[in-house]
Amino acid sequence: MHSSHSRRTPVAGAALATAALAVGLLAPTVHAAPAAPVTPTPAAASAPDIPVANVKAHLAQLQQIAKANGGNRAHGRSGYKASLDYVKGKLDAAGFTTSVQQFSSSGATGYNLIADWPGGDTSRTVMAGAHLDSVTAGPGINDNGSGSAGILETALAVSRARLKPDNHLRFAWWGAEELGMVGSRNYVNSLSTGDRSKISGYLNFDMIGSPNPGYFVYDDDPTLEKVFKDYFATLSIPTEIETEGDGRSDHAPFKNAGIPVGGLFSGADYTKTAAQAQKWGGSAGKEFDACYHSSCDTSTNIDDTALDHNSDAIAYALWQLAGGTSS
Repeated sequence: MHSSHSRRTPVAGAALATAALAVGLLAPTVHAAPAAPVTPTPAAASAPDIPVANVKAHLAQLQQIAKANGGNRAHGRSGYKASLDYVKGKLDAAGFTTSVQQFSSSGATGYNLIADWPGGDTSRTVMAGAHLDSVTAGPGINDNGSGSAGILETALAVSRARLKPDNHLRFAWWGAEELGMVGSRNYVNSLSTGDRSKISGYLNFDMIGSPNPGYFVYDDDPTLEKVFKDYFATLSIPTEIETEGDGRSDHAPFKNAGIPVGGLFSGADYTKTAAQAQKWGGSAGKEFDACYHSSCDTSTNIDDTALDHNSDAIAYALWQLAGGTSS
């Protein structure tokens, strides 16, 4: 997740945005004509359980990549490109159509990875995305190896199920999120108005395995919010509205373009309250992720239960929103 500018007051944030517009740092928002709203379909195929051991195996690979590349997987560093190559290799072998989008930021080349599953109505595309870059301070295993690995394993589950979706499915791994959602903004800005209008919904997964976890659901779109809340209700896990990451992750460029967004989050550097610890367990008075943006954000900085529940929730949402049948 991009660092804590969300704690600015709204007035200061608006002033900064105005100033940025004045000097041409921010592109003015261009709203897409909305796609036909994405609605859950009674899926003929129920979503599979996502094996948390498989998700953790991807995290172990990202940890190894960081270790072999100076300790991080940051934009412009060799660890980032090696991470992208790892994910792309898995998707290519599973039958996805992948493409790599290049962009420049801070004097370095960045990369987004886009993976399309064949089939489904492309005028009603459901997207799931996560940023693949870490900060330079560490390997970034919760932030955001966790979201990246969760959507990767869900994509591989789509392939294993040979899903024939009614709505088209697209997965994305973003570069340079930690520099201000650069990769995802570049992607959204590169789309024609017509192509933007074909994205019925974008789901974002940035930090889903925090070691002192909460269960937060984005409330930006009521339909997408309800899909996740319905899933957690089946587990009798109460959720809260996600506020810590508002505007701090890759859903922001999509939302700004008028595309419905949703997602999950397990908490960053805010402190878990006594009430939250009572309903979710864990430690009150401690951060959701005490290793946020630090060198200790390693493969030990993960709560397996949160990672498991959130990965299963990703699959549930995509099966609901894509519809179709497994063969």
